[in-house]
Amino acid sequence: MGSGSALGDRPRRTASCPPSRPGRTHRPRPSHRLDALRAILSAAFAVVISLTAPTPLASASSNPSSESDLTDDAVRVRRDQWHLHYLRINEAHSISEGDGVIVAVPDTGVDLHPDLRNNVLPGADMVEGGSGDGRRDRDSHGTSMAGLIAAHGRTNGRGALGVAPRAKILPIFDSPHNGTGSPDALASSIDFAISHGADVISISAVAGASPRLQRALSHARDADVVVVAAAGNRPEDTSVRYPAAEEGVIAVGGIDRQGRRASVSVTGPLLDVAAPAVDIYSTSHDGKYSKGTGTSSATAIVAGAVALIRSKYPHLPAREVVHRLTATAVDKGPPGRDDEYGYGVIDIVAALTADVPPLGFESATASAPAGDGPSAPAAAPGDEAASDRAATVRGLVTLGVIVAAGVTWTIVVRRRRRDAPPPRISR
Repeated sequence: MGSGSALGDRPRRTASCPPSRPGRTHRPRPSHRLDALRAILSAAFAVVISLTAPTPLASASSNPSSESDLTDDAVRVRRDQWHLHYLRINEAHSISEGDGVIVAVPDTGVDLHPDLRNNVLPGADMVEGGSGDGRRDRDSHGTSMAGLIAAHGRTNGRGALGVAPRAKILPIFDSPHNGTGSPDALASSIDFAISHGADVISISAVAGASPRLQRALSHARDADVVVVAAAGNRPEDTSVRYPAAEEGVIAVGGIDRQGRRASVSVTGPLLDVAAPAVDIYSTSHDGKYSKGTGTSSATAIVAGAVALIRSKYPHLPAREVVHRLTATAVDKGPPGRDDEYGYGVIDIVAALTADVPPLGFESATASAPAGDGPSAPAAAPGDEAASDRAATVRGLVTLGVIVAAGVTWTIVVRRRRRDAPPPRISR
């Protein structure tokens, strides 16, 4: 993972043109092929059954705010927002503050906290009859996420500061205070966000891959909306959860104060980027503040970063916004993309300022007409037979690769669907 174009290293899922994700499979031995086929068919049947069963949502915060977490000390809160210094937010704000960008937050609702004043638009309630406008929080989780994205704080450097303090929050209540909801409510929230002009959708929750939710996420890709989602938290989750596992969605993991993978953050080949996730202070209900840990917080921070990019580059397509974020991420762990940090820890300043070639630039230059480059030497007459044999070998190898890729793709798709856990809004 370096500061170069990370998406050029492997097929990259993007907001509008999502290729398949990488996966590891093992070809069965000939004696086991029939058993493998039976297992695949059984898994497919299980998927059908699981997709038709209603399942709850769960937020991706490992510890909800309790009364002991709450404070009204605005000075202390700004001092304790360590992620602001870590991500060089002051420098980023000299370049972009998120003007003109709408970030939808489907969650427990968003209170009109003083540090969010004038930044919370009328939204919607997707549960309890749908009569509200999303601007009442039943749990404080939604208000915390909104504050990490777009809080502007108070005078003299007091109060909570968000990553994109001039962005607007579109609050959508789709998860009751007890942390349970439905994937269909989340799907309705996504559709509402798209129809009401959202540029970014921040989903600090995990869920099941219901057909309706999958259609809503596909709708978001088609509408050029960037969707950011929490990867999930240990020990409840053991791999990247849905909707973060969906193609075109930015899957977010977490780091601690030392920049190491947070112990609460899940790992896996579907992870895209990481951001601060431990002891994160933000806005809470009743005008107070609270501290939380989990990939929920990391997701909101990444959503704020996307808002800054979309504000700085308003004509950049969603897939290029995602590319800019991942291509400039700071490499952690083994060189290149890895399962603990994805492409790396987000570097907001670099994402706003780096010269990032657009997607496809390298492949386009590599496929220039042969006449534009140096000519290859002509083959000597004695080399023709060897050349023919080499061409035959290359053809057979290519055919084998294609067949193997097809088998691998089929197994990976079925295995991913088989392993999809039921939806939940984690705490």
